Amino acid sequence: MGNQKNKKPKRIIVIDEQKHKVPYSKGLTASAIMSSGVPPTRAYRIAEDIEKFLLDQGIEHIQDSQLRELIYENILGKMGERYASNYQKYHSFSRLDKPLIILIGGTTGVGKSTIATMLANRLGIVRIVSTDAVREVMRAFFSDVLMPSIHTSSFEAAKALRQPLPDSIDPTIAGFREQTISVLVGVKALIKRAITEGTHVIIEGAHIVPGFINLNEFPNAFIVQLVITVMDESLHRGHFYIRESETQGTRPFLRYIRHFENIRKIQEFIVEEANKRGIVTIDSVYLDVTVSEVLQYIINEVYELEAKERSALYDLPGVFKVD
Repeated sequence: MGNQKNKKPKRIIVIDEQKHKVPYSKGLTASAIMSSGVPPTRAYRIAEDIEKFLLDQGIEHIQDSQLRELIYENILGKMGERYASNYQKYHSFSRLDKPLIILIGGTTGVGKSTIATMLANRLGIVRIVSTDAVREVMRAFFSDVLMPSIHTSSFEAAKALRQPLPDSIDPTIAGFREQTISVLVGVKALIKRAITEGTHVIIEGAHIVPGFINLNEFPNAFIVQLVITVMDESLHRGHFYIRESETQGTRPFLRYIRHFENIRKIQEFIVEEANKRGIVTIDSVYLDVTVSEVLQYIINEVYELEAKERSALYDLPGVFKVD
């Protein structure tokens, strides 16, 4: 008979803090690694390497905390300090006692929805809502007579203005502002619902304009807001050609190109509002790099928000302090 002690285990069992036992999953481990910004292919390879190491060592059971340490060491050794630090920070807020609300703004065609989808995958967030979807729902309840601003595209909202404007006011921006104010009624309701349910959510769209939502209204959530831009005009225009090819013409390509000047005006307006209020803008040139930058920013912001909250609690009168 062979030596049973040298026989490799067929599978690895992970034991969490509540003593629950679950099989080791390369997919779940890779997802946790991707939260640090590691690209999916590399993340899955690291997850495979960890599984091979555990099997080679004959380890049948591993504590969740030990697995996290092993993941950290592998990320540190194979990807470097920045990714390893991100992983640690992500784990520290992966069990937040408040929902995380990520608000991603930017004009039409900068890649917000694609970035939001990739971000949700890496952070394990299952709910993504676009402000265009909010606007579409509102259209079902409010006629174009009652609320004309929501019945046009963001870059055509000037057509819905009811009153003549002074020459000094750009109708494109005036129409966009009016539409944004209307749509944000629905967005605020979504945020309140996410807080009630304790659900993390990403809300993306042109109507996520800095300053138009008072984030202090939502103390029971961690809210991170940012703006995606494409500052290079030719690159921005090229996004619509790519979109036309990828969607087989199902999106109104010619209308985008015809109103491209208005789309750029809206970007200028959004960026100006962001700069006034210290909201970060991230210029998207290469998608993978942009996603990595956005992920890095969100992890750092939430880590700091959580640290401030802990510090505020620690400083409350009557809170016992240990030296």
